[in-house]
Amino acid sequence: MSLEISHLSFAYGRRTRLVLDDVSFSVKEGDLLAVLGPNGVGKSTMFRCILGFLRNYRGNIRLNGLDIKTLDHKEIAKHVAYIPQSTHPVFNYTVLDVVLMGLTNQVRLLGTPNRSHIDEAYAAMENLGIAHLRDAGYGEISGGERQLALVARALVQKAKILIMDEPTANLDYGNQFRVMCRISDLARDGYIIILSTHNPDHAFLYANRTLMIYGGRVIADGTPEDVLDAGLIKDVYGVDVHIEDYQYGSRRHKLCIPIDGGVGKHE
Repeated sequence: MSLEISHLSFAYGRRTRLVLDDVSFSVKEGDLLAVLGPNGVGKSTMFRCILGFLRNYRGNIRLNGLDIKTLDHKEIAKHVAYIPQSTHPVFNYTVLDVVLMGLTNQVRLLGTPNRSHIDEAYAAMENLGIAHLRDAGYGEISGGERQLALVARALVQKAKILIMDEPTANLDYGNQFRVMCRISDLARDGYIIILSTHNPDHAFLYANRTLMIYGGRVIADGTPEDVLDAGLIKDVYGVDVHIEDYQYGSRRHKLCIPIDGGVGKHE
């Protein structure tokens, strides 16, 4: 499984500025790519292009070597799943019902899930540690549990590429940790994970690749340890930070620490 983006450019109108400007990168099985950048730099637009929702872009997006413009939405959904930010639902479906919604590319229109589908959904929930919530109302569980239910829905879809738009937004510290650990486990199992985040520490702790987008362009691409430095964070976010090496037992990684709060120190 592979995904390759080459010279991707996109604007919402002929006379408007480019939201994406010559973006290129590729991912392979087992990659967890953290996409960073301020609000409004094109991260969500890039995701919508990859998912086939936006087609009038320049450049190429290839899924297993195939141009996605030649694939319909059902074909794309066989390989790519989208996990949005957790939101409070209008209808209080059970968690199992929400997970089963990932079968839309497998069940006929007006069809119903069979026993094997239900077993697959339950197995995905069990893999993510939320099987005990099977009959709970989706609107009555925590934000972290709702996010894991959306991940389970993507697993039932059987797509091997998971695109996540700020999966830890609005989650408390504990739920952020639990969700990111589960996501990291999926990458180790061979899934391709592409997620956007505003937290450099998520990249240091969980990702093996980082893509920094600024002004619609890729300004850094590589391992978090190689490309995320204090100068880049200051240039992009306008915050003074110190990148600290941290070791606890056998585990070693970097941390991003604001200097005196980080605000007002840049020129």
